[in-house]
Amino acid sequence: MEFEIRDLDESRLEAAVKLWESAESNDALAFSLAEVLAAVHAREPALVALAEDRVVGAISARVDGGRAWILRWSVEAGWRRRGIGASLLRALERRLLALGVRDISMLAPRGGLGADTAAASGYLPQEETVYLEKRRLHTDAGDERVEELGGQWPSPDLWLAIGGMAREKELIERRVILPLAERDLAERHGVVPASAVILFGPPGTGKTTFAKAVAGRLRWPFVEVFPSQLSGVDAHGRAGALRELFEQLLYLDNVVVFIDEVEDIASARQTRPETHVIANELLKLIPRFRDGGSRLLVCATNSVRDLDHAFTRPGRFDYLVPVGPPDTTAREGIWARYVASITDADVDLGELAEQSRFFSAADIEFAAQKAAQAAFERSLQDGFDRAVTDDFLAAVREVRPSISTAMARDFDEDIERYSRF
Repeated sequence: MEFEIRDLDESRLEAAVKLWESAESNDALAFSLAEVLAAVHAREPALVALAEDRVVGAISARVDGGRAWILRWSVEAGWRRRGIGASLLRALERRLLALGVRDISMLAPRGGLGADTAAASGYLPQEETVYLEKRRLHTDAGDERVEELGGQWPSPDLWLAIGGMAREKELIERRVILPLAERDLAERHGVVPASAVILFGPPGTGKTTFAKAVAGRLRWPFVEVFPSQLSGVDAHGRAGALRELFEQLLYLDNVVVFIDEVEDIASARQTRPETHVIANELLKLIPRFRDGGSRLLVCATNSVRDLDHAFTRPGRFDYLVPVGPPDTTAREGIWARYVASITDADVDLGELAEQSRFFSAADIEFAAQKAAQAAFERSLQDGFDRAVTDDFLAAVREVRPSISTAMARDFDEDIERYSRF
């Protein structure tokens, strides 16, 4: 059966990626798939071999001045030894020559079919050279890229500082953090570490803090993607902006990427059909984001039921984790942390927890600060006077809870309907 060589375009990229992912001994394997995809999207030379309009071979290169590197070079197993690999290589050489390239380098497994084909095409093995590499290197260049993306390095202590949310902490620790932190052991047990999760729950329950704390525990950078960053005149323009942003994120091997209020770009509501375009783009980007390194995408939403249904279907995100309002025990724990930093008086934490029902962790922090402010102002007039239980209870009465009875009821229903962990 005949074949033809064509430039790799967007319509055949998915097929080429599948081939590069599954190919074996005829690959130049030193370059990660993320690097290959970055080169393809930068419009570096890339070709495919087609048989009956099906991709049976693919080759990609990167030009560096007068030298080019072959990144991936693959032929489907059933189509090998038919001249496809050599034809791809010759066609690529013609493209590179037109770009001013005079030297071409590749790294291929010794004794593999790719090395034999290259040698037959005039490529000389350099016996005096040794291939060396260091992977997963944390460099200043990586720090600069994190800074360029507006990222940060959360403290590992942030995880310990989350108080009163024992249920959520245990769940996220077991399901998300440990398989990523102990990747080798997880893989030995057949556990696939999570790479995309959704945190859902009422506002103010600490979803953002949890995402940052996960990054701190893993000692990975934290990059937040704000929907407002996605500039464009229409939905397609904003989808393109999202794609360009993720192209930059692919250069980071270890990163926690966080999108808060993801329903703003992935709404199921018929009144906002423009978000479907952006949601579809994000869903297409997630498989690429998973590839090539340890990365974690965390999306947070106050209303999981408003998300595009494609997001909540199995197979899109590894876990859908509820992060709810603190229960009585959790509220008491949160109060204890704030009270200890404000006063050494004997404060009735149980009463505070009981009277602050439907308070989020953020509400409790705000009420605690109001009590501290009240004690401070009283001390200015009457001399130093510690905050006591009545100060905190007065503050509780003045704070409107972020979580209403209806919201708490809806959250319980969402747990039954959407949770997956």
